[in-house]
Amino acid sequence: MSRDKQPASPAPLGATVTDAGVDFGVYSETAEKIWVCLFDSQDEETDRIELTRDQANRWSGHVAGIGENASYGLRADGRYDPAQGYYFDPNKLLVDPYARRIDRTFVRSPKLRLARDESVDTAPLVPKALVQGPVREPLWEPDTSRPHLIYELNVRPFTMRHPSVQGPLRGTLAGMTTGYVVDHLRHMGVDVVELMPIAGWIDDGHLPSLGLTNVWGYNPITYFATDPRIIPRGPQSLRHMVETYREAGIRVVLDVVYNHTGEGDSQGPVISMKGLDALTYYRHVEVDGAMELVNDAGTGNTLRCDHPAVQDLVIDSLRYWVTEFGIAGFRFDLATVLGRSLDGFSRDAELLERIRTDDILKDCLLIAEPWDPGPGGYHVGQFGEPFIEWNDQYRDTVRKFWRGEDHMIGALAGKLAGSADQFNHDGRKPSASVNFLAAHDGFTLADLVAYENKHNDANGEDNRDGHNANYSWNNGAEGETDDEAINTARRNDVRALLATLFVSHGSLMLTAGDEFGRSQGGNNNAYAQDNEITWLDWENADGDLVNFVAGLSDMRRNHPAFRSDKFLTGEKSDGFKDVMWVRADGAEMTEDDWNRPDSGVLGMFLHEEGEILLAWFNRLREEIEVVLPPEQGLNFEVALVSAIDAEIVIENARLTLPPRSVVILAHANGKS
Repeated sequence: MSRDKQPASPAPLGATVTDAGVDFGVYSETAEKIWVCLFDSQDEETDRIELTRDQANRWSGHVAGIGENASYGLRADGRYDPAQGYYFDPNKLLVDPYARRIDRTFVRSPKLRLARDESVDTAPLVPKALVQGPVREPLWEPDTSRPHLIYELNVRPFTMRHPSVQGPLRGTLAGMTTGYVVDHLRHMGVDVVELMPIAGWIDDGHLPSLGLTNVWGYNPITYFATDPRIIPRGPQSLRHMVETYREAGIRVVLDVVYNHTGEGDSQGPVISMKGLDALTYYRHVEVDGAMELVNDAGTGNTLRCDHPAVQDLVIDSLRYWVTEFGIAGFRFDLATVLGRSLDGFSRDAELLERIRTDDILKDCLLIAEPWDPGPGGYHVGQFGEPFIEWNDQYRDTVRKFWRGEDHMIGALAGKLAGSADQFNHDGRKPSASVNFLAAHDGFTLADLVAYENKHNDANGEDNRDGHNANYSWNNGAEGETDDEAINTARRNDVRALLATLFVSHGSLMLTAGDEFGRSQGGNNNAYAQDNEITWLDWENADGDLVNFVAGLSDMRRNHPAFRSDKFLTGEKSDGFKDVMWVRADGAEMTEDDWNRPDSGVLGMFLHEEGEILLAWFNRLREEIEVVLPPEQGLNFEVALVSAIDAEIVIENARLTLPPRSVVILAHANGKS
């Protein structure tokens, strides 16, 4: 079961189709032997070809007589000493880190982590890589325009119950291309869809015994190959989806996980990079003479992103998604890992600089989740251009204000004005802050106003998992209720939160389903709930809320003052302050006003981008009369009221704000 190896010219890593067959390339510094193993249509191993190592630690070989769709895996041999970072075992079939396609999903098994002296052949358990043909004509078009509305979306829950997605298309990426789905996104003004991970992933180790599966995908094994559970027809489905969305004016961005893999800690499965060269691909630290895996990602291992081979893997995969499929950008999960070395995080780390300066990637939308759970891992505002960054402080500030916490009026103003305390440095702009109210991780927007406490019992961890600091409230009852007054109060709170988001300076993100009231029953860590807990309930969607969001999106697009990419400073220009913060009597806020602990009413009076706008925020549970700021000849009209069925009349420069509401007024003549 062997074939003579043939010399190969330095080929790209992975499998490359040539006129005569396929060139294979693998990187490993510590392996002593590496083989490419070929499999037939019955999943039986037919050939094992030993690769040749060069001075640059690249192992390569040419196999004649095979081509596109050939099925293969890798095996590696060398030292076996997990305590020192060596996991070599030829019984373990390994997935090529550069595999472009895999033939099945990853499945957990104790056999994948057996010690070498008791191991068995894992080939029947491990997906096989399929050789992919030459790259087609690039689909990429550079687009560095600022997003209007980013829409975070998990493919499987989004399409499982959508009425326009039928049969085998449910739960798959192909279901994203129906006309109804695209029309829904366009109705809301979405111009960037951010897909949660679609690369091949494996369940977390504790989930199978609980009868649960990972539906979020943040546990990858492959960085090039899509996961067959959501893209069963192969990667061409992604290309088709991107083309469809491009025609609709929507860019597609991928959520990517270059901080860890699903191989976990030293007791985890050996499926790919751990079995090829764990010391190169994963960060280790010496402890009492042993080499322990660093756990900055909180999942058992951390990619060694300061190593050139790992950097090449990241850059090559990013470029592949862009050039082969037309992906417009990336959201980097736990992005600080990309900038980590033994000295900690640096915004100028080599990998981050390579991404910034790459001739293709520099023209992509680059979104950082600017934290990780490791030591010193929180760096919001520190990534630098061209990255924009998730801003959890915006999220928490807006929640705390509407929840009713003391001393939040000034913090709210700071977030409405662009989060200058975090981003106004080094020439950055408000758009560097990705403002959001809720994301895949945490409470949904509807649950935020219906649950004071998390309810994660279904996750099998006795409600210990998930965030405890949610800054949520329930409006008088925990969870579902038939009390219509409470339900109305919740709907009004959601609308007030959304209105706050859409009038804030910065980039905006909304998570799929929050525009129509999706609930997870109070579960704020539903990563393992591939069921009705996470599947979007389109049948009971709140259509009025969808239309309200669409109206907010139109309003923001039509009013440059709300989407200006300048920090609001309160300084005068052309005789007017760009923003004046006003209290209920129409007077400008004073130092004493800012310091009142229970302040619950704020006016944001804008003279910006040639417009005059006034946004009122009333978090009180009662209505309150407010006075318009004194300005000669000013005539306002009501542009938006967040409260349901509320009517606003402006009379004698006064109006009454409904309880728990946002009211937006526009200068009647439109311009200043």
